[in-house]
Formats: sequence, structure tokens, C-alpha cells
Amino acid sequence: MNISALCIYRPVATTLLTLGLALAGLIAFLQLPVAPLPQVDFPTISISANLPGASPETMAATVATPLERALGRIAGITEMTSASSLGSTRITLQFDLNRDIDGAARDVQAAINAASSLLPNNLHNRPSYRKVNPADSPILILALSSTTVSRGQMYDAASTILAQKISQLPGIGQVSVGGSSLPAVRVELNPSALAQYGIGLDQVARTINASNANRPKGSLDSDERHWQIHANDQAERAADYLPLIVAYRNGAPVRIADLGSAVDSVEDLRSTGLKNGQPSVLLILNKQPGANIIETVEQVKAMLPQLRALLPAAIDLSVAVDRSLTIRASVDEVEHSLLIAVALVIMVVLLFLRRWQSTLIPLIAVPISLLGACAVMYLCDYSLDNLSLMALTIATGFVVDDAIVVLENSSRHIENGVPPFQAAVRGASEVGFTVLAMSLSLIAVFTPILLMGGIVGRLFREFAVTLSAAVLVSLLVSLTVTPMLCARWLQPAEQHQPGRVSAWIEAQFQRLHNGYRRSLGWALHHPKLMLTVLLACIGLNVYLYIIVPKGFFPVQDNGRLSGIIQADQSISFQAMQNKLQDFVDILQQDPAITNVVGFAGGMQNTNSGLMFAVLKPPEQRDAPIADISQRLREKLAGEPGASLFLQPVQDLRIGGRGSAAMYEFALQSEDLNLLREWTPKIVAALRKRPELADVNTNQQDKGQQIALVVNRDKAASLGVSQAAIDTALNNAFGQRQVSVIYKPLNQYRVVMELAPEYWQNPRTLQQLYVSASTGTQIPLATLASFQTSNAPLTINHQGQFAAATVSFNLMSGTSLSAATKIVEQTLRDLGTPAAVRGSFQGSAKAFQESLRNQPWLIAAALLSIYIVLGMLYESYIHPLTILSTLPSAGVGALLALLACDTEFSIIALIGVILLIGIVKKNAIMMIDFALDAERVRGLSAEEAILQACLLRFRPIMMTTLAAMLGALPLALGSGYGAELRQPLGISIVGGLIFSQLLTLYTTPVVYLCLDGVSTWSRRFLSIKPG
Repeated sequence: MNISALCIYRPVATTLLTLGLALAGLIAFLQLPVAPLPQVDFPTISISANLPGASPETMAATVATPLERALGRIAGITEMTSASSLGSTRITLQFDLNRDIDGAARDVQAAINAASSLLPNNLHNRPSYRKVNPADSPILILALSSTTVSRGQMYDAASTILAQKISQLPGIGQVSVGGSSLPAVRVELNPSALAQYGIGLDQVARTINASNANRPKGSLDSDERHWQIHANDQAERAADYLPLIVAYRNGAPVRIADLGSAVDSVEDLRSTGLKNGQPSVLLILNKQPGANIIETVEQVKAMLPQLRALLPAAIDLSVAVDRSLTIRASVDEVEHSLLIAVALVIMVVLLFLRRWQSTLIPLIAVPISLLGACAVMYLCDYSLDNLSLMALTIATGFVVDDAIVVLENSSRHIENGVPPFQAAVRGASEVGFTVLAMSLSLIAVFTPILLMGGIVGRLFREFAVTLSAAVLVSLLVSLTVTPMLCARWLQPAEQHQPGRVSAWIEAQFQRLHNGYRRSLGWALHHPKLMLTVLLACIGLNVYLYIIVPKGFFPVQDNGRLSGIIQADQSISFQAMQNKLQDFVDILQQDPAITNVVGFAGGMQNTNSGLMFAVLKPPEQRDAPIADISQRLREKLAGEPGASLFLQPVQDLRIGGRGSAAMYEFALQSEDLNLLREWTPKIVAALRKRPELADVNTNQQDKGQQIALVVNRDKAASLGVSQAAIDTALNNAFGQRQVSVIYKPLNQYRVVMELAPEYWQNPRTLQQLYVSASTGTQIPLATLASFQTSNAPLTINHQGQFAAATVSFNLMSGTSLSAATKIVEQTLRDLGTPAAVRGSFQGSAKAFQESLRNQPWLIAAALLSIYIVLGMLYESYIHPLTILSTLPSAGVGALLALLACDTEFSIIALIGVILLIGIVKKNAIMMIDFALDAERVRGLSAEEAILQACLLRFRPIMMTTLAAMLGALPLALGSGYGAELRQPLGISIVGGLIFSQLLTLYTTPVVYLCLDGVSTWSRRFLSIKPG
């Protein structure tokens, strides 16, 4: 007794097991986390080191290079890049996807320790590192604003209170505070007053440090009492520093008030932030690798009332950017598409069978199969994301296929007068092997994806496992639940009287069936023509694949724009603040934008800034995000002296460079001067190409520099060392932190430098004095001459060599494949020397790798199906007949993508691979019945395949329509994430329509041709007795 008969005879056990499976799946579904995409954590570690006031060249030579040499020995590094700017170096290490991030972190710490002896002695803090995911954008941005509280005080509250509280929440990886800096006392000195009294800046620094002490003082003890000793040794306010005595001249004290002023201000004056044009302090929240975005954001938002209670009433705390809103909306859209797909599939079954009892049987099979897949997802620690829900939506059309085949065969026997009980047993037994072959061959399609490494394998493994789980559960349901329900719910033929509508539908189907009978007979009598059509499809596949525009991952509309500001390299911070305000104003004027935040300065270059814009929901906008970006690009182009490069925020971002555009091309050379010469030429040539937008580079070597040419002999004769000159310059212009004010909740700095009015002109250098070894003050102008020249604002390395990154976006209608060819052709046209090497990075590099792997992936899927079918049929020939259905599906998919102006992306490739699994079902149903007719009933091959085609015409139409309508909501979907779903739906719908028109005729012809080849080969290879 087979499993179907056992379940038919044991309905209670079958029902309870089914309910148990459904209940487990429902509980799992409710427990599954929500995410935009499957979790793909790129093992990446960022190392940062700060030396305030140090030039980019100093940071690159003394900090970046020693660290790079030590870090470069770590195993598993795929890319090492660094960026050194004023006072800051950041090194980014990207590891192989299979590298354990915790082990890599230990290796990084060991490398930093090994390099520590080679780092500058005045590096205040050791280099620090943290695990990051370059693919992650901020999950939440909070803004603090006030009309009465200073930005320094808001920053203090944000970093001391809010950041600490939020960082303790599970899932939070990093909380960055921007837009200002901590409160500080700034001692601003007058160089003329210093010269008048003969006092050096280092003497003022020593006075401040000595007068602001917080050291142990001991205690007193008597026989009965204990006293702690306290003193007013800390100067906590600016007013406390003004009376400090620096020196005596002619018996009179010289105080700081005589040399300048002291103000309560902030540590770094070159940092600003805005929210909707209002000065604000911004908290930027990133999640930990592996954390769930929705859960993490909900925890933070639930804590907001508590956080507001900790702030002064005059400070407003608001959410500026919330990534979770669009993620929820995107997932809701896919769930909506899933429900529509289920409804459409049920309509197909009702249309063909026209009985509610028959319709309810696959209706039950669909939710059980989908819930069973949810249980597998829970066990595999997957999430409800765009790809897994797309798998469930597509599975809707697959899981009914097995139930339809069993149901239709049982219904056919009932219509021929067999009682329902016997019809269910016989029907399930006859198609059991067919259902098994259909399901296992479909799962075989995903074997190459499951075994793939790299980004594509990580992304689509969840998709493949979810879909395979649904198919396996549907196979189980079709062989157990479906026959049991058929035996009890289907009515005998004499009890079923079709109504007028049912009779009319059946008449139309019979007309279609008779037309197919006649046309099939004609096709079988013209085999050469049918084979020519099949061969033409193969050639057309190759041609269409060559010409179809190709991309990597569809650009999504997630309702957010991010942008990097690049201003003239010689711009001052005051002018940069004005540019930031101008850009915020331009974005706010657009009717599609609700919130705009931006900040500049801080640890970034003076000429750069970062912006985020939040858009209204798609239904409230007048245009999609691509059109909004284009019209903003036109408005922003009119801003002189600065550029804002906007791009849609994506769920998948590959690479850790943080470039100003979506796609990156890296230039490298051992000759730094050659690199500096050719990078601007390449950028200028690419900007002339109309297919590209926002072409820019991170090479910034045109900053203004004042070079001091020191007369070393004269300096030595006067007792002035080079170190003394550097110290004097740092004291005057480096925002030097000379002392620390200790308070209960935080520590604050005392910053010393010349007053801001003396930063305005290089002539201030002529007023500066340097301390000689004798203590006398020597005018700097007597020791050095001053020259103005260009200097780099940032020095970039890749793999320890000088590098520059050219980044670009695509104009509407330009594919990534076309863009990469344009870039490569431009370098050839310019005659770029061989010493300047170029390579795509980030998403463009991943695209090229996927493009190389696409033919192999399709070939592997075909081979997997061939192996599985060959094992099932114990034949080398019949699997070829089944695979002959695939060329027409490929043609249909590629034609549909071209017609819909959609790129052949990774998503579309998955659709084509799915088609390989779908369209061969038609051939399996034909061939399985034909083989049975030949072996059991002794029919000829032509009679057998003719009867098989006609008998299986109804289930073939039903399963194809079910699969097509299951994908239709994805193809026609809108809302957040629609760009991700549409290529999958378009390729499946187009491939099914075209293949259905051809395979109904080409498959029987191929079967007869290959059957003849098989017969001839058996005769040729047979051994006759002598």
C-alpha cells in the first residue's frame, strides 16, 4: 500500500498531522523577524586614529602606513583601503565572506599592538577598531533642536545621556553624534600681546595645565574623625581662566586676560548640523551585524518618552529619519501580492474544475504548504524579507501544481464513472511518479544557488531554501492530504449536474481542446518545421542575452535620498556652512520631500558634508525617486562652488569606501604624481558622457597650503628647533587641547589657540613667535619664509599604494553593463598609461563577477535537472526531451524584459532559473503518460504522445496559468520595493506565455525524434547471440 492509499484509509490521522503542521507553521510565521533583505554581513573592520592638527600627509606617513604594513599580514583580507585627512586616518579592512569576524578582530588588535611602537608619540589615544557592515545605512536619525539651548549643551546631552542609554539597547551597533561638539573653554590669544610681553604659547599652555588640576590630596584622621581634603584646584568656567597669572613683567603680573580672552564654547568650531534648516544636533544610529532592524528601531522609539524626560524642556527630540517605516511598507506590499496570488490561483482552479469541492482541495494545499515553509524558515533562522516573501508568492503557483495534477486525474476518473474512493486511489497512484519528478526536478534547479559562494549565494540562499521547502511540503500534501480529500469531497459523475455557466465554460474549453487536437496533428506531421523553430529559439536566446541591458541589483525606491557635498577644496568652514544651508533650502522646496538633515565638519574635511532627505510615500508623490533625483540634480547644478551628489538609499550596498555615487572605479599607481595627473583627465572625460551622472572623485589635492621654508642654520644658531616651530604652530592654529575639566558625568577640554580673527589671513604667521632653548621669543618670520601652494585634503590608499576612486551614477535608461563599457572605453581612448591601473569596486565589481558566473549558473541548473530526471527515468534520452522546453521560456523572458524596459539583473536571472524548473513540468506530464501508454498499453510512440498531450492538456493549462498568475502580482506590483519584485515577475510571466505557445507543439516532436534515436541506439548497441 502506497502512502496515498494509506492516507485515504486513515483520514483522522492525516487530518491531525496536517493541522499540526499548519499550526507549527502559523506559530513560526508570527515569530519570524521582519527585514528588508536576507542578512548579509560583510566581514569588515574599520580602524581609526586621530591626531588633531596633523596634516593629511603626516597622518598618511606616520599613522596609515605603519598600520597598513602590520594589518596587511592578516589572512583573509580581500581589500584594504585607507583615507587620511586633517587629523584623522581611517583604514577599512574587508575580509572574505567566510572569514570569522571575531577571529579577524583578534588579528586586527594584534596587528595594532605590533605597530604601536612605530606610531607618533603624541598620538593621544591608541588606534581603535570596530566591526562594521558597509552595506548598512543608518536605521534611525534623531535630531535635537532648541531656540534657547546652545548646540554645545545639546551635544553634551546627546553624547552624555542619550547616546549612552541608546547604546545599551540590544541590536544597536554604533551611536554617532554630529552637528557640534562637547562644551569647552576656549582660550583665544592675541599674538601681538604675546609678543609685547615676550610670552610664548607653550608658556600659556603650561600655566593653564598647572592651574587646572584635579589630583589626589589625601585625608586627615584623628582618634574620632576622618576628613577628606578638597581644594578649588579646578577652573571650570571661562571666567576662571582670565585671572590666571602666566608671568611677571617688571614686577606686575601678566594674566590671560592681558593676552586675550576666554569663552565658554565648544571643542571644535568646525562642525555644524541642520534639520529642515534649523540648527540641530544629530544622533545617527547603526545596528549591530545580525540585528533585526524593525525590532531595534521599535526599542529605540519605545524609549523616546524616557529620553525626552531626561532632557531640559527647551530641547526638542524628534525622529528625522526612520528606516523601519519603508521596510514595513515594502514587506506589507509583498504580503499583499502574496494574498492576490493565492486568490488568482484559486480562481484558476475554480475556472477549470467549476466545483467548489474541487476548488477547496488546492485551497487547503496552498496555506499548508506555505505555512510549512514558514516553519522551515524559522528553524533556519530566516526572516520575512522581500526575497523570502517573493519565494512564498512564487511558490503559490507551484504548490498547487502538485495538488492540481492529483485532483485533475482523480476528477477525470470520476467523470468516467469510477467511484470517488477508487478514483482517488487510482488517480494518486497513476500520477505519484509524475508529481515526484516535477517537485524534485524543480528543487534541483536551486542546487547551484545553494552551493554558490559570494554575495549572490548569500542573498539568494534564503530564497532557494524557502521555495524548496514549500515545494517539498506541497509534494507531501499532494500525496497525502489531496487524495484523502478527493476521496471524500468529490461527487460521483451522476450526482453532479453542471449549471449553465459551467456548461458554457466547458464548451469553450472543448473548443480550445479540439483546436489544439487539430493543430497538434499538423505539428506532428511537420517535424522539421517544429525542430527549426526550436533551434531558432536557441539562437534567439543567445542574441537576446547579448543585447539585453544588464544590471546587478535593481535600484530601489526606499523613500530616502542620501548625498555627499563636495565643495571647492579651498573653501572655508564659514562658507561651507552657507553651502549646507543653501542645499537644505533647495531640497526643502521640493514637494516630494518631508525631512532634510545635514551636517558638515567634525572629523570630515572642511569642504565635505553629508545629507539625508526623507520622501513622502509613493502614493503622495508626483514622481518616482529616479525622476525626483533627476530634477533635484538640475536644481542643485546651479549652486556655485559646491556640488551635492544625491542617490537613493539602497538596502544592498557593497563596498566600504563611502563614495559620493553608487558605482565605483578605483585607480591605482605606484607613481603618486602620475595618479594625480591622470585622475582629473579621466573624470573630465567621463563627465562628458551623457549616459553618466554625478561623476566625481575622492582625490582632493588642490587644497590651499602655506609652506614654511625654515632656515635651519639660522634657527639652530638662535636655539630654535624644528620641533619648537611645529609646537608653536600647533599651539596657534591646531585647536590644541591643553587641559581637562573633570565633572561628574563627563570630561571637558580646555582649548588654546589664537583668536578667530587671526585665522583669516596668512600674514598672521609673521606675528607669531617661537620659544628658543634660552626661553627668549624669536619671531618666526626671521627663521622662515612663507610660500603658498596646493596640498592634498585627503590621501587615499588601496593595498598600501596610492589610489583614487572615481564614482558615478547612471542616467535614466542607462544600464550598468553599458556604463562599465563606457568607462573602460574612455580609459582606452585617453591612452591611459599602464602604470595607472583601473578596476571596478563595490557594486560594479560584484556585477562583473555575477556577469561572468551567469552562464555557468544556468548551465549548472540544467545539469542538475538532467541528472535528477535521468535518475528518475533511468534514461539518458528522455531528460533531453524535457529540457527542450527551456529555450522558448528563455526567449519569452528576455523579450518581456526588453518590452518592459527592465534590466537583466540578478533578480531576473533568478526568474529565468525558476522558469527552468516551471516549464519542464509540462513536458514531464506529457512524457510520463506517453511512456506509461507505450509500456502498459503497447501504443506506438506517436499514438502515445498524442494521447498524452490531449489527456494532460487541462492540467498543463491549469498549472501554467497558476504559475503565471502567481507571478503576475509581482510583475504589476507598486509601492516600496516594487523595483525588486518586478524583474522576477516579468521574466516568469513572459517566459510562461511564450513557452506555453511553443512547447505544446515542440515537445511531442522532440519526443518522437529522440524516441527514434533511442530505438536506433538500442538496436545498434544490442549484442546478438552468435
